[in-house]
Parts: sequence; C-alpha cells; structure tokens
Amino acid sequence: MPHRTPGPELRGRRAELRELDQVLRDVRDGRSRVLVLRGEAGVGKTALLDHLTERAAPARVLRAGGVEPESEIAYSGLQQLCAPLLPQLEALPAPQRDALSTAFGLGVGEPPSALLVGLGVLSLLAESASTQPLVCVVDDAQWLDRMSQVVLTFVARRLDAESVALVLGARAADDDALADLPALRLAGLPPADARALLDSVLTGPVDDQVRERIVAETRGNPLALLELPHELTATELAFGFGAPGSPELANRVEAGFAARIERLPADSRQLVLAAALEPTGDVPLLWRTCERLWITHDAAAAAESAGLLEVGARVRFRHPLARSAAWRSADPAEQREAHRAIADATDVDLDPDRRAWHRAYSLAGPDEDVAAELDRSAARALARGGRSAAAAFLERAAELTPDPVCRATRVLAAASARLASGALDAVPDLLAAAELCPLDTVQQATLERLRAQATFAVDPGRASAPPLLAAAQRLEKLDPGAARETYLWALTAAMQAGRFEHGLVRQVAEAARSVPPADDPVGLLVAGLTARYLDGYAAAVAPFRRAVEAIRDDEDLRLLGVAGPVCQEICHDEAWWRLTERAVQYARRTADLSLLPTALTFRAVALVWAGRFADAASLADEAEALAQTTGVAPHPSGILMLAAYRGDEAAGLDRIDAVVSDAEARGQGRLIGLALYCRALLLNGLGRYQSALDAARKGAAYEDLSVFSWTLVELVEAAARSGDEATARDARDRLAARTSAAGTDWSLGIQAGVDAIVSPAGEAEDRFREAIERLGSTRLTLHRARIQLQYGEWLRRENRRTDAREQLRAAHEAYAASGAEAFAARAARELAATGETVRKRSTGSPDQLTAQEAQIARLAVAGRTNPEIGAVLFLSPRTVEWHLRKVFTKLGITSRRELASALRRP
Repeated sequence: MPHRTPGPELRGRRAELRELDQVLRDVRDGRSRVLVLRGEAGVGKTALLDHLTERAAPARVLRAGGVEPESEIAYSGLQQLCAPLLPQLEALPAPQRDALSTAFGLGVGEPPSALLVGLGVLSLLAESASTQPLVCVVDDAQWLDRMSQVVLTFVARRLDAESVALVLGARAADDDALADLPALRLAGLPPADARALLDSVLTGPVDDQVRERIVAETRGNPLALLELPHELTATELAFGFGAPGSPELANRVEAGFAARIERLPADSRQLVLAAALEPTGDVPLLWRTCERLWITHDAAAAAESAGLLEVGARVRFRHPLARSAAWRSADPAEQREAHRAIADATDVDLDPDRRAWHRAYSLAGPDEDVAAELDRSAARALARGGRSAAAAFLERAAELTPDPVCRATRVLAAASARLASGALDAVPDLLAAAELCPLDTVQQATLERLRAQATFAVDPGRASAPPLLAAAQRLEKLDPGAARETYLWALTAAMQAGRFEHGLVRQVAEAARSVPPADDPVGLLVAGLTARYLDGYAAAVAPFRRAVEAIRDDEDLRLLGVAGPVCQEICHDEAWWRLTERAVQYARRTADLSLLPTALTFRAVALVWAGRFADAASLADEAEALAQTTGVAPHPSGILMLAAYRGDEAAGLDRIDAVVSDAEARGQGRLIGLALYCRALLLNGLGRYQSALDAARKGAAYEDLSVFSWTLVELVEAAARSGDEATARDARDRLAARTSAAGTDWSLGIQAGVDAIVSPAGEAEDRFREAIERLGSTRLTLHRARIQLQYGEWLRRENRRTDAREQLRAAHEAYAASGAEAFAARAARELAATGETVRKRSTGSPDQLTAQEAQIARLAVAGRTNPEIGAVLFLSPRTVEWHLRKVFTKLGITSRRELASALRRP
C-alpha cells in the first residue's frame, strides 16, 4: 500500500523484493533494466515501487503516475517524468531537442513523431545517467496517455548499458503498449500473510469464519484486506452478518472509498472532487480552485484524516481507486461546478489546453465559444504530435457545437484524427455520428473515404476493396485527384485479396479507367495496374517503368507500398535499390512511423538479394520492434525471405505456416502466394524438389503482383529436378512472356538461367554463361550465385569437374558469406563430389557478430561517431560503445583502426 514502510511489513513479497533489489544492483553496476509490475488494483504495486525508490540511493529517482482523466492529453505522462531533466535539453542533438520542446509545449514547431520524441527521451535519460545512475518509476501506467506509453515502450526496448532502470506499475492487462516488456506478475498474498495483514488492522474480535471468508474473497489483495474491515460493523466482523458479497474486488474497494468520501463534510468532499478532477497534483492550483469554491484550506484535514489523500509538495491520493471513487460518486452538477472552478483557476497563458478541457466539462449544453477554444487546443495538440489528444478535443468540441453543419466538420475531423492515431475502434462510431448531421457531397465523400481507409488499415484485403471502390467512384466528380488516389488504394486492396477474389481486382481496374489520367506517380501507377489486370503484363510495363522512375520527391515515397512491388514486377533493379534506400533515409530523417516499417522491410528484401543478410536481419528486426511499439505492422516479406534463404527447415516452415494461417484468416491471397514462393525457395535450397514442386505449383496458380515470376523460377527448377519436364517447360514459357517484355538484365538473366535448365546439352552452357554475365551487372548477388550453383551442378554431371569447381566454389563462397546455409551446403556437397575439400570459416570472423553488432561495426568503419551511430540505430551512445567493446572482443582487436581489416576476414 502507498506510504507503508518497506521491508518486513511488505508481507508475502520476498521474491518480488529480491527482484527489485537485483534491478538496483544491475543499475549500479552500469546495466539498464526494464520491469513492469503487473497486477489487479490494490495488489501492492505502489508499495513495491515505494520500496524501490526508498532503496535507490545513490541513484537519482524520477517518478510519475498515470491518471485516467489525463489519458487523452498527449505526452502528459512523459512530460511529468522528464520534467526534472529538462535543463539538460541543450545537451541533445538539435532534432531531438526540438522534438521534445515541441512535444512538451516548450516551443512551437513542426509536429514531432513518436520516433523522434522517443530517441530524444532515450538520449535525455542516457545523458542524465552518465554522471549518476537513474531510476525511473511510473505508477498506474495503464492510465498514461497513448503517446507516453508508445514512447516509453520505444525507450524500454533500447535501454541497454546506460545505468537506467525503468520500472512501471500497471493493471494486469495483456493488450496495452507495454504488453511485451519484461513483467513481474503480482498475485494476492499467501493465506498466512493475508491473515496476518488482516489481523494488523482489526480493532476488535472477529469470527474465525468471517476472517477466512474475507481472506478468501479478497484473494489476498492487500488493499482489500486493509480497507474492507473499515467498512464492516463490529457485529458483521464478530458474527458474519452482512459480510462482503460477490461484486468485483475493485468495485468493492472503490465503493469503500466512496462511502468514506460520503461521510466527509461537504467542503471536504468538494476539495477531494476538485483534486480528483485536476490530476497534475498542483497544490497552488488546488488552493486557487478552493478559493473559487469558497472552501478553506482546513477542508483538506478531514480528507487526510480519512486516509484518502495527502497534501504535501503535491496532492497525492492514497490509491487510484480513491481518486476514481471521488469523481464517480459525485453527481454531474457537482462535477461541472468543480470543473468550472478549476478552469477559472488555471492560467490561460501557461496552460490553455487544460483550461479549455475543464471549461468544456463545466458545461451541460452547447457553447460555440468553448467549442472553438477546443478546436484551437486540438491544433496545438497536433503540433505536438498528439493525434489522440487532438481527437479527444475535437470530439468534445463537436458535442458542444450548436450548429449541425459545423458539428459535422468537427466530427469528421475527429474521425480523421482517430484514424491517424491508430484508434481504429473509435472511427465507426464517429462516422455514424457524422451521418446524423447534414452533410454536403464533399463531406459525404470524405465520410465514405474515412470509413474505407479505416477498413483498409484493419484488413488490407478483400474486405476493404469494395468500400474504397465506392468512395473513389463518389469522389470522381468532386475531386478527381482524390478519386485517383483512392482508386490506387482500392486496386492495392483488391491486389492483396488475390486468389481469394478472382474477379475483384478486374472489377476495380475497370472502374478506375473512368478517372482522368495523370502523368504523376499516382496516375501512372493506376494506369499500370489497370493495364496489368485488364490488358496483360506487357501493356503494364511502360506505365510501371515511368511511374517508378517518376518518384523523385520525398512525398512520393509514401507510395512505396505499391511502387516497391512494381519495381520487382518489372525487374527494375536500379529503381528498386534506389527507392528502398531513399525511403529508409526519408522515413528516418522525418521519423515517419507510417512509412518506416514498410521501408525497412522492403530494404531488407533488397539486401537479402544482395547477400547482406546481417544488414537485412537488422532492418527486419527493427521493423518488428516498431510494430510492437506502434502497432504499425510491417509487411512480412523481409522475414519470410530471410527464413527461406537461411535454410533452417523447421524454423523457416514454421514462420511460413504462420503467415499462411494469418493470411487465410484475413483474406490476403497475395501473402499466400508470397509464402508459397518462399516455401518453394526454401525446399529447393534443401534439395527437397518434389515438395518444392508442390508448393510452387500452388503458388503459380494465381498471378500475384511481384511474386508470380519468382514462383515460376522455383517451379522450373523443382519440376526439372523431379523429372517433370513438361511442367518445367510450361513454366519456362510462361516466364518468358514476361521477362522479354521487361527487357532488363535482371529479367533476361533470370530467363537465361531457366532456359539453361530445360535446354538440350548443346544449348545449356551458352544460356548459363549469358545468365551469369547479365546478373553480374546487377546487385542481385544471390540470384547470380544460384545460376553458378546450377551451372556447376550441370558441369559436374557432364564430368567436367575442373570447370564445375570454379562455378561451385563461387556459389559456395557467396552463399556461405551471406548465411544462406542450405544453398551453401548444397554447393558444398557438389564440390565434395568433384573431389574438392570445402574450407570451414575461420574463428574470430565477422560471422560471430550479431546483426546489430555487424551494423554498428560497419557504421564505425564508415567514420560515424557513437552519437551518430546511435541516431541511425535508435540507441544511446553509451549502448553503442558497449556493443563496440563486444565487437572488439569477438574479433580479437582493440581499436576502431583494426575494424576494417577484421570485417574483411573470410
């Protein structure tokens, strides 16, 4: 319980206390720790956090707490935690300093993203901990505003060697932003400790059966054990009549606090309510509020004596349930009066948004002046990156708007803000409310577009294509540009549905042809996709090529989700490499979380094909970490491609099967095609050609964008090695119709390779050599190695062992260097069959480095400083230094000067 002396009085918590003491030891030893104390209300999270802070010396302690009424104000919890460190802002890099200043309302600037704010908080904590260990404690984290939760989770995942402890207390939920952080789950006290704690607060005799009933019904919850006896009469305790029934524990405890509040004098009740509604704990603000309510300071004494709150440096409630009981038990008129007094007491210049919020909830009916003030608060929230807070301001503004036309505008704006913040569940209700308002044609189209976008965000497949199509058709006469863009996303959704909706993509493509053409990337992509699905592959190549080559401006990079697969579809190696590289740079520079996961994933695929598995894995891991932090799920292609090429059969097939299962549930047929291609690739690498044939045949049953051609490549090899020559030749011919239209070295090199597999002996060698030469002019290292492997296998079968060794050796080196273990083993077996012994890789080589260590080492070789490396990888400079020391140890070197040569070791 709050304010109880830690140590022996924390009964039944020996294991938990040992864990917290270990956290402090680790921080004092220079390591960082993250821990979430999980448990129901009253289970003792706050008591354990008090124990931690009281034993933290010599570490510096920062403490904050979430409160439900403030959960919509962006960055409010984070600002509370970081406020003592703000004098150190000047030590941060300018982008991070500006982001935090804007987020915390210290300055005005472009809306910062959560990514940049997170990096700034990480740097701020690391800077403070560089001179003194730091212990950050956050209680009631479930009530933190969403942006504070996102940023703290981001920081928690990157703390490593900074001497920072981040310990949070939260309710026992598994679906919040903190769900994947290390957790210590708190149950009730063991029966013996529960009885002892109960006896410590009993003031009279108690029936043994009543004692056992209380212990059982509270399930050992310390708060309930301490508080419930105060709500029972002596008769109830002695004889059991009227003992606690079955209501939920939190409700019973809150009801106990409510009864205690009810027994207070009227002015004390008003003071407790005002303190509960103004969650910052600002004591001068509370006294100013009391003056407006004609309440003297003496009213606080009764509330303190009742064990509800204490007024010291800040106002602090005994427990969050005491706070919630205060405002839940007050009638609406009392709440409005308290809100009005708080608003009047709040400085309009220093804190205009909280003043607007309290003014809004002091009203029982519409008020345009207050609604307009909330509009301005929403704009300020957006400037701080607080889309969720902006949505909350706009929703309340809409409720207070007397004019129905203006109300419609605000409701649509709130829905748009909720959509942008990721709060998709709130969007349908807001749109339903907007439909009750008089909407003009533009607003009606906007409503339909928002509804379709929300559907697409949840399910980018067959469910979202029809509403997007309807919205695009409605927008045609109102805004052709908006219609064209909406058609693009409708086509994308239909394309993702793939084999689950054979006629859907054609239906959308036919409708999209009615929108006027445009010579910009959006218009060219729409033209290419409509041609692809209505006129055939060859007709789509020209507009596709123009589209990807026209993407020059940074804003066009937002089309990556469509343009990336198009680059692969037409085998445009240069555009694919440039687009993925620029997209990652742009997303990092602007901290655009809506783009970064996709950019990281597509760049990972490009790096896989270039044989740079460590780099690819690092980006794929970062994309997955971002997904856990922000909820923006990355495309699975990077992880699937890595799993297929690495050649671990069990792990790879498990990963592929998981994607298939998820894709089937969501109706995303293109993902099925991608997974089947990766299954065929993995099995061909392992030499399991019949199983690869089955997967490739299923994959090639539908012409999925950017996947179909590569599935045909796997089908040719699997069929040829399984003795099914007819299937191999048919797949070769189907591929040729596409590669000849594309006409790039990438496409023609791939075609020459499959031609060689099915050609007569007299023609095969020339085709193999052409494939190797063409692919040698691209960055597709593994595609070239595949041809060399197949060529070497063919030469060995032709009894040309010396020639075979040259090709097999090149293939083996490329596969082994990248980490494509199955293909490397296949090449090694062929080499052994020629009589050559395959060398094992030496110890102390770069292979021993993790993906993150390898990336840090390469950046160090490039001359980046530790702070610069940290900015690229979202790590603190201290963690970068720690990883570099591990790199030096693994490579057997002592300085950066030796890194370059060490990384070149075989």
